Amino acid sequence: MTDQEDWLSDSSQAVEISIVQAGQASPNTLSTFHPKFTYPIFGEEERIFGYKNLRVHFRFAAHDLSSNVQINYDRKLKPVGNTKALDVEETLKDWIPSTAFDRPTDFDARLQHDSSAKDFKPPGELIDSYTSRERDFEIWSGELTDPAVQQIISRIQIFISFFIEGGMPLDLDDEEWTQARWRVFFLYEKLPPSSSPSISSYSIVGYSTTYRFLTYVPPAQKPSLQTFTLPPPTPIHPASLPSRARISQFVILPPHQQHSHGRQLFNSITRTFLADPTIFEITVEDPNEAFDDLRDYCDYARLRANDTFSQITLNTSPPVMPAKKRVVPTSHLLDVPLLDSLRRKNKLAPRQFYRLVELYLLSLLPPYKRQSGVVRLTQRGKTKDDDDRAYYYWRLLVKQRVYKKNRDLLIQLARSERIEKVEETVGEVAGDYERLLRRLEGAQGNKNGTRSLRRKRKAVLDDEDEDDDDEVGEGSTAKRRREMEE
Repeated sequence: MTDQEDWLSDSSQAVEISIVQAGQASPNTLSTFHPKFTYPIFGEEERIFGYKNLRVHFRFAAHDLSSNVQINYDRKLKPVGNTKALDVEETLKDWIPSTAFDRPTDFDARLQHDSSAKDFKPPGELIDSYTSRERDFEIWSGELTDPAVQQIISRIQIFISFFIEGGMPLDLDDEEWTQARWRVFFLYEKLPPSSSPSISSYSIVGYSTTYRFLTYVPPAQKPSLQTFTLPPPTPIHPASLPSRARISQFVILPPHQQHSHGRQLFNSITRTFLADPTIFEITVEDPNEAFDDLRDYCDYARLRANDTFSQITLNTSPPVMPAKKRVVPTSHLLDVPLLDSLRRKNKLAPRQFYRLVELYLLSLLPPYKRQSGVVRLTQRGKTKDDDDRAYYYWRLLVKQRVYKKNRDLLIQLARSERIEKVEETVGEVAGDYERLLRRLEGAQGNKNGTRSLRRKRKAVLDDEDEDDDDEVGEGSTAKRRREMEE
């Protein structure tokens, strides 16, 4: 029998993606790249059986994302009993529009003679623009209820499976009420105009989806009793209700990565929600490490620029606590009401805000003072050196946050093991903060340099990504436990 290993193809290498545009005589390829993940489509092993030299080539029109897929191979395995080659086309039918399986020549003809391409504009409204490396870019935004937004999303959703681990496509058949809670942000490059009527001035760079979770906001004063009817005579739009905004999916295509486009898109999304009086908090769903870095960088830079950090100080001379009460309350180290006010003003989730505060307070200390070997940590609270005391109480703050977040787990451990786990986690936090500070300091001399310094997280204590207790309504997707408390 034929050796089955000889008929296996690595699906992540077999699949090739090209962004194309009409050319003078034939379509012009702007970029070509491979997906990062293919297991949602072809299985956990990311292998396709039954072909020699298999090539699955996706082509997407740069402006409207209409697509075509070509499946080529040198040889296909003939069925032997129950052993047969995977039907690649049939496998892909649930992931891309049916028109993608038209003949390549038909796709080329439509692209080359699309008289509407020259007048194409991304769906929604233009909310931002910027120039990077002498190239122009625009950010557009629209609700999922907009048919034009839906059309682009239906064509590009396969990118979620290709580039976001565990990412799930949006359900475009949801009720209008649910769709109205989704807002999509598209990032396009604005190309120089062409004399050809079939060549668009827009080329996709990336996009992000966001979702509104309704939240309860206590009234400033006791409300009076009111009479109302259900259903209301005038339909209530989700955008008029108090909500938390959650960034759900975020993709920058590989040819445009490491060029600060992720930072531009994230900041534009943040500015949009900061200006919306019905949004009270901006959160992120299930971020990976790269997005964590992007988010930390952007949020930290924003809080530094708007003078939030300048209002925060760490009290390194708190009142002496009674001998029986050895824990120094957080309120003795920081102005908690002020912090809560600043957090709400910046619309940050509690965990993200307090991490940024910890990062800022650590940045105020000289690097050599942040090494635990300089002075015994147990003595730093009593030392006359201001920096040593600051580092001691900074670690105490982090310990308190780690303990509060993981209290249910830690109280099950013996005291010695509990102390060890907390110390170990705080050490991991401090190490990651040092990495972030090096990156932030390096970025000051290179505004376009946002390359992430990768780290490996160590599983010590768990921490959920965001606080989800206030969320109501449909549309919430995966919520996983993070690998460690930061």
